[in-house]
Amino acid sequence: MKVVIVGAGVVGAALADELSVRGWTDVTVVDQGALPRPGGSTSHAPGLVFQVNSAKAMTKLARYTVEKLGALTHEGRPCFTRTGSLEVATTEERLAELHRRHGWATSWGLLSHVLDAQETVGKHDLLNRDEVLGGLFVPSDGLVHAVDAVAAQLSRARQRGVKVLDRHRVLDIRTTTDSELDGNGRPRVTAVVTDRGELPADIVVCAAGIWGPLVAAMVGVSLPLTPLAHQLAWSTPLGVLDKGSEATRPILRHQGADLYVRERFDRLGVGYYGHDPLPVAAQEIRSVEDAEVMPSVLDFTPDDFAPGWAAAQQLIPALRDATVAEGINGLFSFTPDQMPLLGEARDVAGFWVAEAVWVTHSAGVAKAVAEWLVEGRSESFALHECDVNRFEPYQLGPVYVETRNRRNYIEVYDVLHPLDPMVELRPIRTSPFYPRHQALGGYFLEAGGYERPHWFEANAGLLDRYEVTAPNSWAARHWSPMVGAEARHTREAVAFYDMTPLRRVAVTGPGATALLRWLTTGNVDRSVGSVTYCLLLDAAGRIRSDVTVARLGEDHYQVGVNGHLDLDWLTRHADAIDAPVRVTEITGATCCVGVWGPRARDLIRDLTGELDHLRYFQGARAHIGAAPVTALRLSYVGELGYELYTDADHGLALWDALWDAGRRHDAIAAGRGAFTSLRLEKGYRAYGVDMTDEHDPFEAGLDFAVKLTDGREFVGREALLLRAAAGPGRRLACLTIDDPVDVVMGKEPVYDGTGCVGYVTSAGYGYTVGKGIAYAWLPAALAVPGREVQIGYFDQRVDAVVANAPLFDPAMTRLRA
Repeated sequence: MKVVIVGAGVVGAALADELSVRGWTDVTVVDQGALPRPGGSTSHAPGLVFQVNSAKAMTKLARYTVEKLGALTHEGRPCFTRTGSLEVATTEERLAELHRRHGWATSWGLLSHVLDAQETVGKHDLLNRDEVLGGLFVPSDGLVHAVDAVAAQLSRARQRGVKVLDRHRVLDIRTTTDSELDGNGRPRVTAVVTDRGELPADIVVCAAGIWGPLVAAMVGVSLPLTPLAHQLAWSTPLGVLDKGSEATRPILRHQGADLYVRERFDRLGVGYYGHDPLPVAAQEIRSVEDAEVMPSVLDFTPDDFAPGWAAAQQLIPALRDATVAEGINGLFSFTPDQMPLLGEARDVAGFWVAEAVWVTHSAGVAKAVAEWLVEGRSESFALHECDVNRFEPYQLGPVYVETRNRRNYIEVYDVLHPLDPMVELRPIRTSPFYPRHQALGGYFLEAGGYERPHWFEANAGLLDRYEVTAPNSWAARHWSPMVGAEARHTREAVAFYDMTPLRRVAVTGPGATALLRWLTTGNVDRSVGSVTYCLLLDAAGRIRSDVTVARLGEDHYQVGVNGHLDLDWLTRHADAIDAPVRVTEITGATCCVGVWGPRARDLIRDLTGELDHLRYFQGARAHIGAAPVTALRLSYVGELGYELYTDADHGLALWDALWDAGRRHDAIAAGRGAFTSLRLEKGYRAYGVDMTDEHDPFEAGLDFAVKLTDGREFVGREALLLRAAAGPGRRLACLTIDDPVDVVMGKEPVYDGTGCVGYVTSAGYGYTVGKGIAYAWLPAALAVPGREVQIGYFDQRVDAVVANAPLFDPAMTRLRA
């Protein structure tokens, strides 16, 4: 297997090292610049490593980077200096945020400490004692010497036979012709063309950083990556610093002022994110030959930096007599969701990317991609949030990419609530029901590009009927008492939910049944009109997604999926089926209303008698008013009801027919806030939150969705048999909280005594059961009903108890009514 890695920065170098240690040595690394400082972002990176991240995967990637580079040296110099890190707070809001970040670190197994003001200044004596209220200290953080890390890892790779070619500019990537497509109808890479010759390749990995969009475009792939300039300046010498040591104090971050600070012998370096975003198109980046310093370094703009320098002087009084000695505007890569771009491109076989990766995560990403290439998957990291194929077409457009990436630059150090919506480019997508929802006073958040109502002001009158207690101030953001009233009303009468944002895929053709039998854990080969809840697994028996499969015809299935990665997974495996099969995204062409509640059948019966026979997990065609619908007897809220699908052009007719009939049955429109509460009461899992590709069905409590006894082969079956025999070591447990104020939000650590034993996934308040609800991963021995634990919420410990799940209607009598 011939591999060419385009880019010899800290990611490309680490990947060459990781591949070669696994026995892949027919590897060539090519870069346009001179090594070990080729001129990309690695060459000017400030090197600060702060491992704490809200995403578990990113924290784990950073931890591996620290572990690996901490053991490497180059010419006697360490590639990583452990200094520890301090994130400081100068306001009460920021101090609370440090407690939240400490919770993330604890959840992901990273040691950290929240310090009071005196302890914080004790760790870093240059801090202004009158400004600081506290700090978050991570002992294992520090400084990566990125250029030395490149040299050390390339040296190891060379010793194993890897070729390293610098001063080679990549001009093109060759692919097979139309007559030589692979089984999925995709071209395959064959070679990398440079200004010094052609390099044969079975696999090309784009690790070109800020040039990634240009390299990807050579094979027709769009990368949602924007290079943005970030300011870093160095002070004049400071007498309080030790000339003989590069760094004796922790690296600093003052996120409230968009600053980070590090030592370099007798100077301080100050990085600043507070200026307006400065995007640069990849094609406008200067060449190695034309750049005055290096291509990734632009001229420093002092006026942009002035507010940051003033804030740094306020934080560190020793800077008040110093000036800016030198500075740069250095280019780094940003993506629309602030996550890396990893994996094989959907449309070009053999073209892989390892992009939008900062030094902090570099070695971890390299290990993940090397495992993925060599073993077919990463055993060490859950990568669904990083997969390059996660984006939908609208998210790849130039305007969207630059707008989102500019916003992410602005928000990189902001305190962000889990429900904070997009600001710009709204609305992007709306369901046909949107004007009706606006008229009802919908409060809209954004999901998958859709405007999704969270509650409706028109339901304010329900507050005379239902008493709703407000949660704590953090949980009360993007919340209204209407959320609770809508949830209660759904249980007592009937409500309409806009389910249009849930993704839908049509799988059709003579090979449709064979494809779904091979990829899903359930028996979908049932009579027309049947609906099956099942899972998509990888070869290791881990959950890739959960789906509902409705058989609408002999060779026609509608599959409810979780996102673009499911479409990619189904499409990639279609070539394994001998008969023709077509996988088509139909979400945008259709819409869906969930009609749920004990009066749902009565309401629908007023409109049509075609659905009277429909039982739970069955589907049928019908007409609601003038709208032709596909009705599925499903419910994500645990109530009698239907999912009603129609073409988008019939959407308003469907809504209006339902609304008119609903007046006789006390129907309301309800939003996502109520939906989430009802889902938690019923114990329904959300993929990507409650379970990911690091979990198996037995751990997640989804073994009922797996059919192992029918003799059918499916992806992951053999691995599942071994997992079933071993038994789960951990479980997704339901925790309840008595105090309605103590609503948690997700990702908080769970404690058994003083030790952290797990973390929260989904959380909210159950308005029917009258308790806070938190699902959490716990050791199997602790996931026992009645077990008392505590949840770390900011600086508090919230008492919780493991409960039998589901909390609502465990006998399923309401669903099957």
